[in-house]
Amino acid sequence: MTLRVERYAGSPEHWNEFVRSQAGWTHFHLFGWRNVMQQAMGHDTPYVAAIDSASGDAIAGVLPLVRVRSSLFGHFLVSMPFLNYGGPLGSPSAVSALASYAAQMATDDGARVLELRSRYDIGELPDFSVSHRKITVLLDSRGGSDALWKRLSSKLRSQIRRPQKEGVTVRIGADQVGPFYKVFARHMRDLGTPVMPRSFFESVANEFGDEALFAVAYHDDTPIACGAGFTWGSGDDTEFEITWASSLRAYNRISPNMLVYWELMKHVADRGINTFNFGRCTPGGNTHKFKTQWGTVDQPLWWYERRAAGAATPSEGHGAAARGPAIWKRLPLPIANALGPRIIRFIP
Repeated sequence: MTLRVERYAGSPEHWNEFVRSQAGWTHFHLFGWRNVMQQAMGHDTPYVAAIDSASGDAIAGVLPLVRVRSSLFGHFLVSMPFLNYGGPLGSPSAVSALASYAAQMATDDGARVLELRSRYDIGELPDFSVSHRKITVLLDSRGGSDALWKRLSSKLRSQIRRPQKEGVTVRIGADQVGPFYKVFARHMRDLGTPVMPRSFFESVANEFGDEALFAVAYHDDTPIACGAGFTWGSGDDTEFEITWASSLRAYNRISPNMLVYWELMKHVADRGINTFNFGRCTPGGNTHKFKTQWGTVDQPLWWYERRAAGAATPSEGHGAAARGPAIWKRLPLPIANALGPRIIRFIP
């Protein structure tokens, strides 16, 4: 095998065909995310491929990369920012070549952090360290929603029935992006976190169609909780990840978030999706405890990192990001919604 690594200039279809042929691929490896990152977030996207010259220039590996650069937070090269997974796919030699190419790109560009957010162990990469500070949490959803319901504890079933008794209903569809964002934006402000732009979610819905699911819980036609995520895979290896979930504090007593989770579980289980992925979290934290009550198993993530001395990402408590939550919670919602997208695009 004679490999060369270069900026990808082929078709989205060719890229996606290769991605879907690889073990361990995720939705976030698909080419459509390049469009989302460019159009909604305004970032450069140096997607690269390892090409096998000895096999008629066939693709041997791919690596989606996004360059996140600002004077306040610094310069990062990430696969994939704002999402849970990424990293190189391909043969072992292609993965190694892609990682080396990305490392040189980071050095040449002055990126202080290069982060490859792999879902799985992709082997030892020279000059990279591996972090397991994040995990993903998985639930077996095989057998349809009836079987899944029977596997839930009586406590969980009671928590799901509670919002139903209060008249809460859940709608799922691309037409729920607007109500989803209304809940999501307020929830993020209340957490003290800048919100992603609405255009990001609109771009996701337009780009991925039925692969993207938006769910919103309503009480008297008022949106009060929401969730959104993605399906991928084929055959017996199918998965849905709930990537974002939010609810309004005023309705916490009736637990509408439980019904959102259940309705998404029911929806994907009855479509034949075998794994319900609760998304990433920090081991031992409150979010992790919430997820484990559903009967899940933990899977460590393999985030390969190459950093300049003393470098950190804003999400790890870097300067301004560490001081921001207490201030952000006090902002009027319209101001938070106007400023948030301008800030969060630089926090990968």
